[in-house]
Amino acid sequence: MKFLLASSYVPFIKGGGTAIVEWLEAKLLEHGHEVETIFLPFVESMDNMFDQMLSYRLLDLSHSADRLVAFRPPAYLLRHPHKILWFIHHVRAFYDLWGTDYCGLRDTPKNRAFRQRLMEVDNVGLRESSQVFTNSEIVSSRLRTFNNVESEVLYPPVLDSARFYHQDYDPVIVCVCRMEHHKRQHLLVEAMRYTQSNARLVLAGKSHSGSYPRKLKLTVLKNRLQNKVEILDRWISEDEKSQLLANCAAAAYLPFDEDSYGYPSIEAQHAQKAVLTTTDSGGVLELVQDGVNGFVTEPDPKQIAAAIDRVVGTPGLAAQLGQQGPRRMNDLNINWDHVIRRLTA
Repeated sequence: MKFLLASSYVPFIKGGGTAIVEWLEAKLLEHGHEVETIFLPFVESMDNMFDQMLSYRLLDLSHSADRLVAFRPPAYLLRHPHKILWFIHHVRAFYDLWGTDYCGLRDTPKNRAFRQRLMEVDNVGLRESSQVFTNSEIVSSRLRTFNNVESEVLYPPVLDSARFYHQDYDPVIVCVCRMEHHKRQHLLVEAMRYTQSNARLVLAGKSHSGSYPRKLKLTVLKNRLQNKVEILDRWISEDEKSQLLANCAAAAYLPFDEDSYGYPSIEAQHAQKAVLTTTDSGGVLELVQDGVNGFVTEPDPKQIAAAIDRVVGTPGLAAQLGQQGPRRMNDLNINWDHVIRRLTA
């Protein structure tokens, strides 16, 4: 079967939104299908967002492949008679983040009108799709709430789970992801002020801008946490990531209302490491069960510190929680064979 994979991207930015497309291409090829992948630029700017969306809509790909699989907004506006969505998030500032501290937009008549028009345009592409999959229950819920569209959850695996392995349980908590305000590494830095164990924290990842890592470093200096916190604000290679996860006691991932469990969470679980997260982390809660394969606390530095001390300071607990990770992923059917079966059904 011939597949065309299409998604948007922000120029010069790599992340989970591009990885899911590239990894699906590799797996479809492994299963004997023909695949072409298209990434089209899209910047979430009110100045020209609808012009960009129109350019997507004008592309008729009807005769290019047997099936089109679309991912990030607004790739679902591309035209094809057998269009499948593996929908991973909305333009969130106008949907679930509207009215929150993470929105960045004022609630004005102009912005409300823009939001309404965006939803109307999105509904065109969403409702003409032959199948709609999502990457999490929370994204399926948002589609149902905002667009009245039903969908099936299809959890995205990592490309090569064998890359992640367990070696030791050193008293280190690692957080490997982009350093951005909504990923909330600041909660972890603040938590280290209150830890009583010998735990250390390693934050690793690249930022869209240098301002957030600078704030984190200033917090470390202000609170004299240099011996407890290490910040690696740069691109982390896959090999380095694997090594960090192999030797830590647990991984932490505390995003605000994440679209899915996030690759950092399942990478840690493949390495047999517990995941520390918070009650408002969104899709991460579909993977992490409190006291089973990690800990879930309120987004409060003192409560996070207590969880860190518990996993580091309780003999055998890190191993006990970590060993539940692969079982939990099996329960959720997080594997490529299942993904390919559903997309080719």
